Amino acid sequence: MNNSVRMGRVLGVPLRLHWTVPLLLLLFGYSLASQTLPAAIPDQPSSIYTVAGLAGALLLLASLLAHEAAHAITARNKGIRVQSITLWALGGMTEMGRPRAAGAAFLVAVMGPLTSLVIGAAAVGAGIGLNTLPGWEMPAAVLLWLGWVNLVVGVFNLLPAAPLDGGRVVQALMWWRTGDRDRAERAAGRSGQILGIVLIGVGWIAVLRGTLSGLWLALIGFFVMIVATAERQHATLAPALRGVRAADAMSSPVETCHDWLTVQRCIDDVAVRTSHSKVILIDFQGHPSGLLHLPRLAKVPAPQRETLRVRDVAIPWARCTTCAPDDPLENVLEKLSPASGMPIVVTDGQQLVGIITEHDISRLVQRRTLRGENQ
Repeated sequence: MNNSVRMGRVLGVPLRLHWTVPLLLLLFGYSLASQTLPAAIPDQPSSIYTVAGLAGALLLLASLLAHEAAHAITARNKGIRVQSITLWALGGMTEMGRPRAAGAAFLVAVMGPLTSLVIGAAAVGAGIGLNTLPGWEMPAAVLLWLGWVNLVVGVFNLLPAAPLDGGRVVQALMWWRTGDRDRAERAAGRSGQILGIVLIGVGWIAVLRGTLSGLWLALIGFFVMIVATAERQHATLAPALRGVRAADAMSSPVETCHDWLTVQRCIDDVAVRTSHSKVILIDFQGHPSGLLHLPRLAKVPAPQRETLRVRDVAIPWARCTTCAPDDPLENVLEKLSPASGMPIVVTDGQQLVGIITEHDISRLVQRRTLRGENQ
């Protein structure tokens, strides 16, 4: 979701649109205008089909937003922090903290599909009603299409496999019944992997039989499988991170660089002698001011390296992920956002203490596993 653009707020929650949203509008608008509507209401001007197709695609996007907003509103009512809502080609994603109770997890998960089902039923009902009125055949056809699509979205999302909402529902119920959250997450992730493989297989069979829409199904299956695998891995790692402080995982001392150095000076004095790929920038007061990925220096054109400062190509300090040495590592990782991500910079006030990378996490988990410290 890194390639998304901030588009304001919805009910106080930041809304982001992925670059694939125009693709979603184009595909559904074109399909509706060129196939569905002409088949339902033939012999209409092409401009009417085009406008109706675009309206239907925009209404579908609004209904997907309502689906995600239902998740966000329920989460906030349950005291769960909601970071953002992102719309993209395969629907939407609501980035939020992890529920602390099975009941809250259940309600958050189920509200999205219920919203889609309610919108679908309302749109179908409105379409049937409008279809009885002369001159309203086109809006009725658009509403009927919108209703059936939302019903399909609602039912599909209730499939019992993560990361679909149905997988979250089953996960919450299993968590409530067994009291073992990690086991519930692993089971939901496993079902998601299976569903993803099935969708990919069915999609490719459809393509081989000449149905190009099977590519869309295969793409959904690929996404489901990838996310389900990641969630299953997270559930496997979670026990190894419990009770661990940030200070237990960090690497120290940290490689640093003065932020006023030119790119060329940084290459000559820092990049060529360090074994790290990331360094922390330090300002005149000795305080951290940014995070520099050394491979980015190679992308700076040679004529600019003598004048451009490293702080101009680094990640600003405000966008870095930071924590205190005594912060629980599990909580810190949960707060990571796609925009910031790893590494995590550990500070004590304004004093730089250490840094946590993916390698540090992997090493910590391996060490605790070998010692039999996993809970």
